[in-house]
Amino acid sequence: MISVLVVDDHPIVRHGLIHALGGFEGVMVVGHVGDADATALARSLLPQVVLIDPATPAGDTIRGLLRAHPAARVVVLTSHPDRDLIVEAFEAGAAGFMLKDAEPADLLRAVEAVAGGGCPLDPRAAAVMLETHPGHRHAPGGLSGREREVLAMVGRGLANKQIARRLGISEKTVKAHLTSIFRRIGAVDRTQAALWAHRHGLLER
Repeated sequence: MISVLVVDDHPIVRHGLIHALGGFEGVMVVGHVGDADATALARSLLPQVVLIDPATPAGDTIRGLLRAHPAARVVVLTSHPDRDLIVEAFEAGAAGFMLKDAEPADLLRAVEAVAGGGCPLDPRAAAVMLETHPGHRHAPGGLSGREREVLAMVGRGLANKQIARRLGISEKTVKAHLTSIFRRIGAVDRTQAALWAHRHGLLER
């Protein structure tokens, strides 16, 4: 069971998220609160995942949460894919970025992915990030077919365990592929790899 804390200053939004997640097995919303009280509740409830629309400055809010509960996986859930907010959130330690108009099933996948170690990134947020660094639309050579499959799944926010299950391989093999992929594309983490996958059109296949 994945425990989730919902943080948003608007009660109607909080209750909407609780309702959306409440229809899925394997997820339990253990608390909901406004931004000002998020740190104390995170320290008390120790949720696995925190869904938050952070107050400005977003970085300070996220860092405060992670100081209170370092094991939490923070997913920013906001209305607009602002590039500065995305960068600030990830630099502060967020593990994912989603938009509030996402379908409930997409939100569930994001929660599952981040709980499993993945870094879900809404495609529209990825598109905003890539506007300033468009790169090439087609991936250069060097990646094997299997590596491209793995990288595409990283781009969709899947964790290693989920990738292994979908491809019928071990997690150890997934990690080996990722080590090779990171080296070949010059990525230092999953977020950079996910953006690379978006930039080069791997998610369109």
